[in-house]
Amino acid sequence: MTKFLLAVHVLAAIVAVGPVTVAASMFPPLARKVPADPGESLLNLALLHRICRVYAVVGVAVPVFGFTTAKNMGVLGDAWLIVSIALTAVAAVVLGALVLPRQGAVLRSVEDGVLDARATVRLAMVTGIFNLLWAAVTVLMIVRPGSTTGA
Repeated sequence: MTKFLLAVHVLAAIVAVGPVTVAASMFPPLARKVPADPGESLLNLALLHRICRVYAVVGVAVPVFGFTTAKNMGVLGDAWLIVSIALTAVAAVVLGALVLPRQGAVLRSVEDGVLDARATVRLAMVTGIFNLLWAAVTVLMIVRPGSTTGA
């Protein structure tokens, strides 16, 4: 059962977190291009924002299966997992409190034709922080202390 839960946890991370990190990273540069090509770019910008919102909700499956897997593996008290949980919580807060609302604000300003370039720079910064948090969690999950992989 543990192998199944681990497989679902990893697949959920790939399927849910991957699209958010990519779409969120694509959003700021595309927003800066919209004034030059408002038609299709605006539609793509709205699509990227929707991808981020939907997959953020789907991403809840990652820690749910992660906790279940960790419990079955008996590693809930391990330091590497506690750090991973904390970083995941911070990433979720960054996404929900900073990235998504700022994307919404940038999208509204683009629709109104009053894009502030500084807003896209700040959005790119918080998106980068979000992505770095997920990269750190991924590294901890792959190269965890006390791993039985021998690596």
